[in-house]
Amino acid sequence: MPVVTVRGVDINYEVLGELGPWVALQPGGRRALAGVKSLGQKIAEAGCRVLVYDRRNCGASGVSFDGGDSENEIWTDDLRVLLSQLDALPAYIGGSSSGCRLALLMALLMALRYPADVRGLLLWRVTGGAYAAQRLVQNYYAQFIAAAQQGGMEAVCRTEHFAEVIASNTANRRRLMALEPQRFIGMMEVWRRAFNEGAHHPVIGLSPAELRSLTMPACIIPGNDQVHPREAGQVAHRLMPNSEYREALIEDRPDLDVALEDWNAKEGLVAAIFIDFLRRAERRA
Repeated sequence: MPVVTVRGVDINYEVLGELGPWVALQPGGRRALAGVKSLGQKIAEAGCRVLVYDRRNCGASGVSFDGGDSENEIWTDDLRVLLSQLDALPAYIGGSSSGCRLALLMALLMALRYPADVRGLLLWRVTGGAYAAQRLVQNYYAQFIAAAQQGGMEAVCRTEHFAEVIASNTANRRRLMALEPQRFIGMMEVWRRAFNEGAHHPVIGLSPAELRSLTMPACIIPGNDQVHPREAGQVAHRLMPNSEYREALIEDRPDLDVALEDWNAKEGLVAAIFIDFLRRAERRA
């Protein structure tokens, strides 16, 4: 797969399709691009160029913990630069879970600076609620802070996530081990505070006023588990003035934290919903 240097970090990416409007997709959590590649292929087969990539500190991309008040804002700036370097703007931005938050923040940033560069949003498994806020801050930050405090960067390298990052790109072990544990802990603390500041909103990461300001076309497919409750997607739809709401999964799974197996089985339907939205958006444009 090709690699491009974005703001000093090597980003692993792939472009699916050769013609048509650009679409950038992000998976949930800190998952690698494989989490959205199959969906991206279906959208590409319908006549789009789809960018799938590993965010920094994810998959086979490089690790970096330099600066930035918010991890999602760092990812947002990376995506803007990556799309620009690939001459892929304007684009539709899509994502699931943490990728959904990234897409929303990207739209908010671009609406202020470059409003024509975001053609629309593809959002699924919107995150919200107290359970999600508590669970995600542990998964994203607290577990790594605890590992570094107890066993330094060697213990961080042994965590499930960073062990996968190292397996995908062996140079990442050297980069991680070169970090002072206190510097790593300090950056994780900064990112944790930034996450907590937006965790009380019905849609984690964006205030109701910010959601109302997003006037580009958007297609929202709500989630069905404790981290991605249906209500979060419904709130986003009510607040975003040019959004449409479509359900892919009828049965809620309150017993599960993340019902990924349900979504894998419905990927064809999710792709069909987004392809229909993209075609209508392109006709209007």
